Amino acid sequence: MRTVDLLVVGLGPGGASAAGRAAAAGLDVVAVDRRRVLGEPVQCAEFIPTPMSRYARDFPVRQQTIGGMASILPSGHIHRSDFPGLMIDRAEFDRALARQARAEGAELWHPAHLTALDPLRQQATLRQHGREVPLRYRALVAADGPHSTVAARLGLPRLRTLRTRQYTVPLNRPVEDTLIWLSDDYPGGYAWLFPRGREANLGLGVDPVLQRDMKLPLDDLHRRLIAEGLTGPAVLRRTGGAIPVGGPRECLHEGCTLFVGDAAGLTHPITGAGIAAAVISGEHAGAAVAAWLAGDGDALEEYDEDMRDQFGTALHRAVERRQSLQTVWHTPAAARDETQRRGWIAFDEYYEAATA
Repeated sequence: MRTVDLLVVGLGPGGASAAGRAAAAGLDVVAVDRRRVLGEPVQCAEFIPTPMSRYARDFPVRQQTIGGMASILPSGHIHRSDFPGLMIDRAEFDRALARQARAEGAELWHPAHLTALDPLRQQATLRQHGREVPLRYRALVAADGPHSTVAARLGLPRLRTLRTRQYTVPLNRPVEDTLIWLSDDYPGGYAWLFPRGREANLGLGVDPVLQRDMKLPLDDLHRRLIAEGLTGPAVLRRTGGAIPVGGPRECLHEGCTLFVGDAAGLTHPITGAGIAAAVISGEHAGAAVAAWLAGDGDALEEYDEDMRDQFGTALHRAVERRQSLQTVWHTPAAARDETQRRGWIAFDEYYEAATA
């Protein structure tokens, strides 16, 4: 049976970044993903903040520059704020990171998926090309999303998630800002329009405990935008998925296993943003594994501490905001601007409430 230094499960931004960083440090890395075509289907709004632009220098990854955010309150008032970033082709973004990992020396297996895990023996069983392949590993990075198979195999609790639904629709005129709708029509979440040149990603997220139907409110929003002349009636693509909204896992490492990105619960519980956290945590995880295998016995624990230092304050605040809003959805308070302002990152009240 083959033994590798690092097994990475999942080849999204977090897994590819971990695989690339570890391979660049000289480790023998195998990274697996169940998808035949990496990056597809796309299950996000495809926005990254400006500091991440070095990962999206060229077309087709880079699609459009974003200047700001327009947050639309229940009264119809529009609050405009600076929120610079880039719209990307998420599938091409993921594939670019995977190519970089391969260039650094990582082996990429796809389609292949984890079917069994024995953490005591540090042994995984992978299914590839219709056959079971056993593999021993010295360290493992779980980058397999909010419903992490690795976490389930380790007996860890499931992450709390929000559900999303998204259409890609044609734009009738250029849009330079992201549009955000805050409303009781989207309990536990919000609706969005993220422009991508001549197209836009139009979607919403809701807490499935509060509302099951996402098609009706999304179709209603789409019809409004058609009537306003902003978008065309066609739905070019449909997608959706789960976003972790409960904050980070209690521990980001279990034995020799590190969790990154969505699997670690590092996605922002209010905005749903997770690409930057996935890349950053993946890079740190790959470096931590290399240091640990080189003899630094504290490297895995320090990875956990570093990620909490970097993301913990923002994640804790966001979890608090979600909890405070949980009691007002589907009540008259949810239709008030002041309530929604306390729960959204564009407003001063969001930060004041967190320290009150």
